[in-house]
Amino acid sequence: MSGPIRTVAFLGLGLMGRLMVANLERAGFNLRTYDLNGNGNCRFPQQAASGAEVLITMVPDGKAVRQAVLAALPGLARGAIVIDMSSSDPGTTRELAAVLKKKGVQMLDAPVSGAKAKAADGSLALMVGGEAKLLEQVRPLLSKMGKEIFHTGALGSGHATKALNNYLGAAGTIAGFEALLIGQKFGLDPRTLIDVINASTGKNSTTERKIPQQVFSGEFASGFQLALMTKDVGIAAGIARDLKVEAPYLKNTLKIWRDAQRSLRPAADHTELLHYLKGLKRPSAAAGRKTAPSRAAASPRAGSHRGLRRPT
Repeated sequence: MSGPIRTVAFLGLGLMGRLMVANLERAGFNLRTYDLNGNGNCRFPQQAASGAEVLITMVPDGKAVRQAVLAALPGLARGAIVIDMSSSDPGTTRELAAVLKKKGVQMLDAPVSGAKAKAADGSLALMVGGEAKLLEQVRPLLSKMGKEIFHTGALGSGHATKALNNYLGAAGTIAGFEALLIGQKFGLDPRTLIDVINASTGKNSTTERKIPQQVFSGEFASGFQLALMTKDVGIAAGIARDLKVEAPYLKNTLKIWRDAQRSLRPAADHTELLHYLKGLKRPSAAAGRKTAPSRAAASPRAGSHRGLRRPT
C-alpha cells in the first residue's frame, strides 16, 4: 500500500462495528461495508473489498473472520492490508495470514477493549500484533477508533493479549458477583458493600462498572454477550494448553462460564452470569456421603443368591 488510506472495507456491523464505522466516517474515510444481516452498503464481501486499501473485520470469532476475508479476497488488490479487530485465536490468524501473503495481501490483528462506550467515542484500547512498520502505515486509521494503541509483538500476539485480558475480566466478574451474593445473604447493604470495595483493594471492572450500571439498574445490557466472553476464555485456555502451562484457576473459570452458557438463553448478556450464580444450590451434606450398605446387602448370601445350591 502506498499513499494515505482513503477507502476502507468494513465487514461486521454488530453493536461495536456500527460505532467504529461511524467514527471512521466522521473522520472522512470512504467506507464500504458489509454485514451478513444486510445492513451494509455493499451486497457481498468482494464488492466491499473492491478498491479498498484496508479491510477491517469485526465479527464473532476466527472462523467467521476466515470466511469473510476469503470471500472478500478476490476484491482486494495486492498491497492491501487486512486488520482483524475481532477476538480470534492466534493460530487461525496466522493460518489466514499465510493464505493472504500468497496473494500479496498483508495482515495485522488488532482486537479491541472498552465495550460500546469507548467504541462510541473512539477511545478503545487496541492490541496490535504484526509488523511494526505495517502498524505505522495504518496508525492514522486506527487512531480514529482507539486512543491507546499497543504494539504487542508478532502476528497473533494481539489476539493472545485480548484473550488473557478477557480471562481476567471473566474471573473478576465471577468474583465480584459472588462477593455481592454473599454480602446480600449476610445482610449487608449491596450498594454500601460495592462502594467500600471500590474504595479498597478488591475493586475491579465488575465492581466499578458492571454491578452499578447493569446489576443495580436491572438492565443486564452491557452489549457483550456471555457466549463471546466464554469463547474468549476458551481461547486463553487453549493457549495455556498448547504451551503446556498449568492454569487451574483458568480451567475452573472456563467451566463456570460454559456451565452458565448452557443454562442461560443463547443471546444472554455476559452480566446475566449473576442469574446463573444465584441459581446454584449448595450440595447437602448427605449428598456428599456414601451410604453404607446394609448388613443384608453386604452378605454374600443376601438377596437373590439365597437358596442357590453350591455347584457340585
